Amino acid sequence: MTVLASALDVGGADFAAHREAMLAKLDDLDAEHAKALAGGGEKYVQRHRKRGKLLARERIELLLDPDTPFLELSPLAAWGSDYTVGASLVTGIGVVEGVECLITANDPTVRGGASNPWSLKKALRANEIAYANQLPCISLVESGGADLPSQKEIFIPGGAIFRDITRLSAAGIPTIAVVFGNSTAGGAYVPGMSDHVIMVKERAKVFLGGPPLVKMATGEESDDESLGGAEMHARTSGLADHFAVDEQDAIRQARRVVARLNHRKAYADPQVAEPPKYDPEELLGIVPGDLKIPFDPREVIARIVDVSDFDEFKPLYGASLVTGWASLHGYPVGILANAQGVLFSEESQKAAQFIQLANQRDIPLLFLHNTTGYMVGKEYEQGGIIKHGAMMINAVSNSRVPHLSVLMGASYGAGHYGMCGRAYDPRFLFAWPSAKSAVMGPQQLAGVLSIVARQSAAAKGQPYDDDADAALRAMVEQQIESESLPMFLSGRLYDDGVIDPRDTRTVLGLCLSAIHTAPYEGARGGFGIFRM
Repeated sequence: MTVLASALDVGGADFAAHREAMLAKLDDLDAEHAKALAGGGEKYVQRHRKRGKLLARERIELLLDPDTPFLELSPLAAWGSDYTVGASLVTGIGVVEGVECLITANDPTVRGGASNPWSLKKALRANEIAYANQLPCISLVESGGADLPSQKEIFIPGGAIFRDITRLSAAGIPTIAVVFGNSTAGGAYVPGMSDHVIMVKERAKVFLGGPPLVKMATGEESDDESLGGAEMHARTSGLADHFAVDEQDAIRQARRVVARLNHRKAYADPQVAEPPKYDPEELLGIVPGDLKIPFDPREVIARIVDVSDFDEFKPLYGASLVTGWASLHGYPVGILANAQGVLFSEESQKAAQFIQLANQRDIPLLFLHNTTGYMVGKEYEQGGIIKHGAMMINAVSNSRVPHLSVLMGASYGAGHYGMCGRAYDPRFLFAWPSAKSAVMGPQQLAGVLSIVARQSAAAKGQPYDDDADAALRAMVEQQIESESLPMFLSGRLYDDGVIDPRDTRTVLGLCLSAIHTAPYEGARGGFGIFRM
């Protein structure tokens, strides 16, 4: 084996400083995650409990197989917006009756579980993950439908939710709706379009229009139960396939439905793999607080791959990009990791070849980001950096093996694209609290604007206000810095979550297991034209 040798000085001052900076960021992250866990706040949580109802995450916990993990996705959705952190929806991947499923649960303590623009984005992302990985979908439903004040932002794009449910079913991916409370107006189509529907006695309310709307539209007098209650749908309309006496019974029946799905993974689970040779706790001390300081990504790789065994590809060529082969929880992976931040022509060509090799061998790719982008300057432009960077982006764009991305440090400019950023459809993308991503670094962006403004003033023969320039630069730097932070980006669903570095191996293992539910095959050609 080619076990990586670590040069990390875990007793040194640098390690201690990096660890302290990372722990401070993790404290900030925990505080934001706590907001999502709090839902609508203590008042509404207690009101929900007094009605004898379980909270969204409690329902999920009962649904899952005992002692199995739940990989929550997009927990910071809506962070930095006017909406509650978490966007009134919980999504994630968990194991039910031995089957990996994509689970969504409305949080009724947040405005009755009503869907806002960020809930919609979060739900659509969950559907993407389910479709790509062929994961059965279980919807734990209790929602008042659209958040009406924001209807202009969700009505038209919101139709994609129902489109996705039917496309999942058409692709042979099971869809299950468990209705615990309201599922009204457009929300009625969630159970209406699902393969299997379970409703809770005297709790589920599924109708296109409630009694007030029916009264206004037709003059008819009606009540919730006769109009859309669980017993009516089980006995009369036939919408309910299973009638549950309470929430626990509904969850029990959902587990039995999954047990009878006859849903099989495309690939057998690998044998249990040996853990890395190095302590994952040490991942806290690798990334500097100042991302201008480089770090060796091999130290990260050594702490996440099986037995710390890594066969490096082209180690002497294009040295600022580390590429090589490893296994992670028994699954083969090809790894691309930025070393010194900048991508040159050699790194770009090396990456393109490596991606082609992974596609020839049907091996998933893991991208570990810490890049400031592709190199600029006369020498590099003349050397063909544009066409070589385009070659790498071409390879990433047309690769057909599953991709995973983790933003550890910087992820700026077109380097973010070449390393399979969100726009390039990685199956999963996560960030460490240390990560930053933007079109370029704050100082560089502010400096560019300053130079352009100075040149414009000179061209017009006008004096340049240096004090105003300094104020502008400071303002721009502060704005770009705040907009490049992981919680800001995660709030907009540009990643699937901000994770503790120590959890990286576990998170990637869960993702790789989910990925291997669906068959895949690498591209054997079809990469388009590589400009040489």
